[in-house]
Amino acid sequence: MESVLFNDMSLSNGTIIKNRFFKGAMSEGLANVNNEPTEAHYHLYENWAKGGAGIVVTGHVMIDQRALGEPRNVVVESDAVLPHLEKWAENGTLHGTQLWMQLNHPGKQAMKGVVKEAIAPSAIPFPGRTGRLFLEPREITPTEIKEVIQRFGNSAKLAKQAGFTGVQIHGAHGYLISQFLSPRHNQRKDEWGGEIDARMKFLIEVYREIRRQTGNFQVGVKLNSADFMKAGFTEEEAIYVAEQLEKEGVDLIEISGGSFENPTMTGQNVKESTKKREAYFLDFAEKLRETVHVPLCVTGGFRSKAGMENAITSKATDFVGLARPFAIYPDFPNLMEANQLEEVILHPKKLGIKSIDNQIPLDSLWYMLQLERIGRGKTVRANHPVWLAFFEGLFKHGKEMFQQQRA
Repeated sequence: MESVLFNDMSLSNGTIIKNRFFKGAMSEGLANVNNEPTEAHYHLYENWAKGGAGIVVTGHVMIDQRALGEPRNVVVESDAVLPHLEKWAENGTLHGTQLWMQLNHPGKQAMKGVVKEAIAPSAIPFPGRTGRLFLEPREITPTEIKEVIQRFGNSAKLAKQAGFTGVQIHGAHGYLISQFLSPRHNQRKDEWGGEIDARMKFLIEVYREIRRQTGNFQVGVKLNSADFMKAGFTEEEAIYVAEQLEKEGVDLIEISGGSFENPTMTGQNVKESTKKREAYFLDFAEKLRETVHVPLCVTGGFRSKAGMENAITSKATDFVGLARPFAIYPDFPNLMEANQLEEVILHPKKLGIKSIDNQIPLDSLWYMLQLERIGRGKTVRANHPVWLAFFEGLFKHGKEMFQQQRA
């Protein structure tokens, strides 16, 4: 009997997704110095398309050259980048794979040394150690808000022109849209701040602008279940926002959670009872399913075929979102369909030296090096020593490796 993971699913616009595997966004760090896609992107995404995923979401693509989340982000803001995007889309949509471009603006999650300034809903810097990594933000003006909204739409239009099959709005993990949603970070007194209807206006207007510029194009949203921060975005607010997105006609909602301040999406600070269910945000998805009927994807924590199947058959989620397993097994779905892989075990990547482990995101660095290997046509090194990855990163990327790569 075929696993439910390989059942197809039709979205509201009639698009059929061939299975329930959703390759979640991972920052690749593979762009050239002009922030354009490279041959490494084309090869990496060809591997994922051939590997059997139903939907593949890119690492976050920035909508403004002046607003990078980290070094080597791809930026899509003019048609000059179309030839690069067309090749990326051609390779990433092989075998009926859906390739969605994740569109993002970092807001105040812009690292020192990467951009000249950071903007945010309110001029509130990150506290403590986190704050030392980022630029101190200034409050974005109403005129700039409208410009950013237009930029999201323009980038989506270019993605459609290039042959991508959809876009995903990154509204999670503490980036600009997530900052607008959070009362912790958004303390504006105008139409863009206050109660949740005002705080979510930025996200809703971004969605509407993308629809205006792309028409009947697939548009998904990545949304936090909560920030897991005091005075932050709550589960109740997340459910309300998801309900409004459904009314707007969104095609899919990917559920995640946390931010740079509290990175729950990576498995940190997750309760043991949650880990046993594998997916970190499955309980929230079950609550959301009571009132929201748009297709859902839960990302974070899935490791076994049985755990994924249970999540689908329980109807808590329609798609299983995976990221790091795809860095080790680019053909993850094909291996599961052939019964050659039942579970993947991922160990934390640490040197055991606190001064380094606390300063450098070795997990992210290690997985990025695997993505780079795939992109260069090399095989994955699943047992690659962490200490060697540290020195390789230091040699290849210099100070860039000290600048956090995020999901």
